[in-house]
Amino acid sequence: MANYDTKRNNDSNLVDISSNSQIRKIYNKKGRTKRVLCIIFSVLFLLGGSGLLYYYSLLNSLNYVDIDDDPDTTHPTVPALSGTGTQLSLSDGELLQDSKVLNVMLFGEDNANGDKYGRSDTMIMMSIDNRHKKLKLTSFQRDTYVYIPGYDYNKINASYTLGGAKLSIQTIEANFGIKVDRYAVVDFDSFIKIIDTLDGIDLTLTQDEIDYINYQMYKNHQADTRTTITDPPGVVHLTGQQALWYARDRGLTKGEDNNEIGIEGDDWDRTSRQRKLLETVFDSMKNADLAQIVSIVSSVGPLVTTNLKKDEITALVSHSLTYLDYDVEQYYVPEQGLWYYDDNTSVGSVIKISDLDAQRIAFAKFVYEDLITGSTTETQ
Repeated sequence: MANYDTKRNNDSNLVDISSNSQIRKIYNKKGRTKRVLCIIFSVLFLLGGSGLLYYYSLLNSLNYVDIDDDPDTTHPTVPALSGTGTQLSLSDGELLQDSKVLNVMLFGEDNANGDKYGRSDTMIMMSIDNRHKKLKLTSFQRDTYVYIPGYDYNKINASYTLGGAKLSIQTIEANFGIKVDRYAVVDFDSFIKIIDTLDGIDLTLTQDEIDYINYQMYKNHQADTRTTITDPPGVVHLTGQQALWYARDRGLTKGEDNNEIGIEGDDWDRTSRQRKLLETVFDSMKNADLAQIVSIVSSVGPLVTTNLKKDEITALVSHSLTYLDYDVEQYYVPEQGLWYYDDNTSVGSVIKISDLDAQRIAFAKFVYEDLITGSTTETQ
């Protein structure tokens, strides 16, 4: 890979990362969190405007868990830059960060069995980019093969099962070199309440997506008929429960769970739907009235777990209307052309990143844009 021109930006506290070295074992302590879904940050945005008077009820009901205060927490280190593809050599231990960009991890966990940590099939990093006036959503494919600190190589979503939000954040930082500033989590019920309090959500659906939602609603005894959605493909108004099934839709193999329909889809489609839904929620918030805001705060507050501090939430609230006017951009890791399937690992079929150096640079460019220079398409 040639001419990855990297630099330090004194104004932004930006540090560039890139490495051809193998990720090394770094961590080994488990963290804690609750069952979650990736929409929690919407709660914070909904507190803008006149709702600012009421946000203290949310602050007092949040479950505050600061993983950085854990004395056993080991902060991530990143291998130094190597080779001639860069103009800057950094010491171990530096992560890419910018004081004008806030990176918040949003997790989705299925913990029907009541385990200490469930399965996190949804991992989205929201970047509030005040430098470029954008909100950026990055999905991590759950089967991506990465090094999990203290546990060797595995699928990225296994990091949540092994150590909750704490280990997941350490894994993302160690493999991709970008600083995760905060996390926020909420469970399935909270997501449903957010959508229902907003009187539902309008999404453009295909016939397959309608069929999937109808099938799951009936199968899980959440509807009395097989066709709760009777609308044709196009813009459809969904309830909170229907929207949740939309967010979890990754297709359905014919014969799976004895179904007779069979629906095309995979995890790439599912993460795309999750980002689309989250972006639509943001748009819906712009029209939320005070009654809706108060209802959401009182209903959802007790279900929230975060390490955002009260003064940080206050700052986010006071600027929430500004953030809602930002353009929303989407990305996913690994990027197309930088991965392949491998069915011959100890953990089964995985998505392997073919060029970790290129993926790091591509991810960094999405988050930090012009502060990162160089091309991910050139070869050495």
